[in-house]
Amino acid sequence: MGLWGRRRRRTPGRATLDRGAERADVAHLEQFVASRRGVEGYVEPRTAVTETTIVLVAADGEWTRRRIDGPETARRLSRELGIPVYDAQVTGYPQRMRDWKK
Repeated sequence: MGLWGRRRRRTPGRATLDRGAERADVAHLEQFVASRRGVEGYVEPRTAVTETTIVLVAADGEWTRRRIDGPETARRLSRELGIPVYDAQVTGYPQRMRDWKK
């Protein structure tokens, strides 16, 4: 196997060095929404290093980030979970996320 043999293109266009979303990622997001109040979603774009991700932020500022199979999937999942979703590049992140401490 050559140096770049493991790095396959998942979709036309640029490849990333990251894995895609798995069922465990979606299950974690579902559990996060079910166990917290006031959750909002923030979609982060695909980069050269990571696939598309979604950050969920609860009313108290607690947050979690997981991979997702593209912005359309993030929006569909948000509709199914009944939470608002925003484009992180456009809106930025809420202050409560930056203020949150474990």
